[in-house]
Amino acid sequence: MDNIEWFRKRLTELRIQKGVSARDMSLSLGQSESYINKIENGHTLPSFTGFLYICDYFGLTPREFFNSDDGAPGLTKELIRELERLAPAQAEHILELIRDLNRDK
Repeated sequence: MDNIEWFRKRLTELRIQKGVSARDMSLSLGQSESYINKIENGHTLPSFTGFLYICDYFGLTPREFFNSDDGAPGLTKELIRELERLAPAQAEHILELIRDLNRDK
């Protein structure tokens, strides 16, 4: 898979995770209703500024967009925000739960 195809698939994956249609995302970005669809189908690529707006739409940095090791970066960021609000004893409890879940893999 080449880089452009990877980019299109990543955009689609993130959009689906967010639960938004290509049309709604396009309009939210202030673009024509087919903007995201054209990117996902390989008819065009966003400008660099357009890419930054896409990252902002997902609440991601460009680095997070390209980090495919994190399948759901928006969810990861939300988890971290919520963990930071916990008392230390609560956070330790969650950490043990996560470790137990990972042992079952």
